Amino acid sequence: MKKYHSVLADMEYQIREGKYSPGQKLPSVRSAATFYNCSVSTVLRAYGELERKHTVYSIPQSGYYMVEKPEDLEPSTGHETLDFASASPDLNVFPYLDFQHCLNKAIDIYKYHLFTYSDVLGWGTLRHTLVSHLAEYQVFAKAERIIITSGIQQALEILAKMPFPGGGTQILVEQPGYDIYLRYLEGEGLPVSGIARSAAGMNLQELEERFRSGDVKFFYTMPRYQNPLGTSYSAEERRTIAGLAAKYDVYIVEDDYMADLGAERRFDPIYAYDQTSHVIYLKSFSKIIFPGLRLGAVVLPEVLLEAFRAHKGYTDTSLLSQAALEIYIKNGMYEHHKHKIKDLYAERMHALYAALERHNTEGLIEVSPGSSGVYVQLKLPGTMNLDRLLKRLKERKISVVSGRGFYLSDYQEREKFIRISISRARLDQIDEGIKVIIEEVKRTGRW
Repeated sequence: MKKYHSVLADMEYQIREGKYSPGQKLPSVRSAATFYNCSVSTVLRAYGELERKHTVYSIPQSGYYMVEKPEDLEPSTGHETLDFASASPDLNVFPYLDFQHCLNKAIDIYKYHLFTYSDVLGWGTLRHTLVSHLAEYQVFAKAERIIITSGIQQALEILAKMPFPGGGTQILVEQPGYDIYLRYLEGEGLPVSGIARSAAGMNLQELEERFRSGDVKFFYTMPRYQNPLGTSYSAEERRTIAGLAAKYDVYIVEDDYMADLGAERRFDPIYAYDQTSHVIYLKSFSKIIFPGLRLGAVVLPEVLLEAFRAHKGYTDTSLLSQAALEIYIKNGMYEHHKHKIKDLYAERMHALYAALERHNTEGLIEVSPGSSGVYVQLKLPGTMNLDRLLKRLKERKISVVSGRGFYLSDYQEREKFIRISISRARLDQIDEGIKVIIEEVKRTGRW
């Protein structure tokens, strides 16, 4: 056995035997080299492999430390609420230590630059890193057209208020659609109108008629795993939307917030079909790392850059967070965590659809097609008393979201549904939760 392998094997044995407790510092590289009677490079290679496996982490100028393992989940008592409502990432898989490692490295590498004023467009090295990162999603753009924002919500608010070429004033939104943005648009009194989107897709002829009117400023859409439907546009629909934007000089705001959770071999965004610079691409990092990180990326056509920059006005996003994200992406941690989250959510979504097939035998609810995101729309009978159903589910400690809030206040053609999210639901809770929902739909429907 080569010296490196014997050193690594012994280190892993010592760790398994509990010689080092979580958070404890390991022997220095020189001390370990002396102990194992090997070179410093051999120890560095072994520590590097342990770090790659997330067994240890390094702090520059300090050394290597044991990863602190998350506490075991409390055993189920059967009395906790099943959270089918929250869209936030699972707290138990947040990459705390990985990102702490990146924060430390960012401070070590960039030092004083992180605590000065920066370009309103965002941290320059992160924007250049995102050029290759976004290319993996078939979004090709120069760093000059990428702007870092304090979350995607900030980008959406800026786009809503800034002027666009063409003179259109109406913001066109999907119905049902992203509830937080709908409430913002209505609260600000901005001109907004809706166009129907169902689990089956969108009427593209109606979309063309709306574009032809000449009054649309931009069309806001979630092409992949839409909130709340959980469904995605087909490749032909995405291609057609890009073509209509070019034909009628209408801008598309493409919110690809679920880009990292796709299970498809290839999903080209609307942006990839855009030949005339009419698509604004939004990329969120909150579904993969931490919602509180508040970092998003906007890819803008050149003609909109100056107006967006003027309305953004000032640097409002932590440079330390931006630099840490840059390192997190560059060293492969982002890609590693993305696959971990994707596999976790795919397993939960599979369990959800299996439970629906098992318990929804009478077809009382209509289920949106299979998804690899986090949302599923459960469409209810038109005669269902939604308030009573929600009350009964709450009494049985099942938390879901009513479909009402996903429509503009004056939008009339509404479907009656509840939205299910699997991001915070434990795998062992899902079957029983769906069983309870079906029972209560039956019970409420008899009244």
